[in-house]
Amino acid sequence: MGDSSLELPEAAVRRLESPAFSSGLTVPDFAACLDLGLQPVGLVQGFCVMRWGWYGAGSGYMRGINPYAPGAQNNGGYAETYRCPHGFVSNEHRMWGQNVEQTWVEEAWSEGYGSAYRRMLDEAESLGAHGVIGVTDRINPLADTGTTEFHFLGTAVKVEDGPPPAGGVPWTTYLAGQRLTKSIEAGFMPVAVVATMASVRVWAYCMTEYLMEGSRGWGGPTSPYEVEQVSKAHMAVRQLARKQVRQQLSGDTLHGARIEVANRELSQGDEVIDCTLRGNRMRRFKDFDDVPPPRPTVRLT
Repeated sequence: MGDSSLELPEAAVRRLESPAFSSGLTVPDFAACLDLGLQPVGLVQGFCVMRWGWYGAGSGYMRGINPYAPGAQNNGGYAETYRCPHGFVSNEHRMWGQNVEQTWVEEAWSEGYGSAYRRMLDEAESLGAHGVIGVTDRINPLADTGTTEFHFLGTAVKVEDGPPPAGGVPWTTYLAGQRLTKSIEAGFMPVAVVATMASVRVWAYCMTEYLMEGSRGWGGPTSPYEVEQVSKAHMAVRQLARKQVRQQLSGDTLHGARIEVANRELSQGDEVIDCTLRGNRMRRFKDFDDVPPPRPTVRLT
């Protein structure tokens, strides 16, 4: 049969001899990445587990602690107090209520998020990357232990013939593929992913308790009626999240914002509302300029 050795094409030999890399991108996002001149160099990640135990008995943050001192428990954050309109009724009657921003929870969340994010950047820097695209972050509570895990994952990329990143720190973005291409076409370059969590504790007073249970209570309304305390808590937690993100932007713009709200009932009349806001910090670097159409990678004819 003669010589059975196979002659590989030169391009195939170069690919087999080059260092391997990993990527978390989909096939279309990977193709768009190459078309932009971004070369994937590796899959990078960061991880952190944080625990804060301020919800247990005797923690100092349970109902009945300092009810008439807005800001005393939360370093001057948002707080509103609600007083019973009926006067003393019984020991079980909820004579007061409060909405309180849990700044200690927000600070612990930010520390966990920031630690996981920095560890992802450390991996990207070790690969000599200019940026990290297609970032995903998963933030999951572990049961009801007050423990939360933070996990970042992204694809580190190099810019072909590009200068080192500003300050030596790679830029990051949740975007990839067509969405990243369109942002650059519009003249906006990623700076960093940003995220924040605002947390408000709601201790219901008598009227809120009655309305949330479907009862009109003592002299309560008989027609449809807004539960003011809960409405204000939801408005406040969203406004706090937006305010915190604006502080991270430093004059840049936020693109692709996503907001998620979660409620947890700790006991009757005691709940927590958490609002997480994520987005891409972007900076304008040029006017709108059409990106050349991508080159086809597979021909049908």
